[in-house]
Amino acid sequence: MSNVCEICGKKKVVGGSIVRKGLAKKQGGIGMHVVKNTKRTFHPNIQSVKVKTSNGSKKIKVCTACIRSNKVDKA
Repeated sequence: MSNVCEICGKKKVVGGSIVRKGLAKKQGGIGMHVVKNTKRTFHPNIQSVKVKTSNGSKKIKVCTACIRSNKVDKA
């Protein structure tokens, strides 16, 4: 099963980790230069939560932002 929030649809996103080298201009250097730009993924904080439904209760995967904002009724 994928790591996606069943309420808001939050999933992993791709970004970059930038490595810079050098002395900043305001400190007397010639400026910061990009040395390496590596791809990385940002994962949401997904938790398995037991939720009340009309048929009873079941477990779903929900992000912590949805849990904190009371978008789910915990069983």
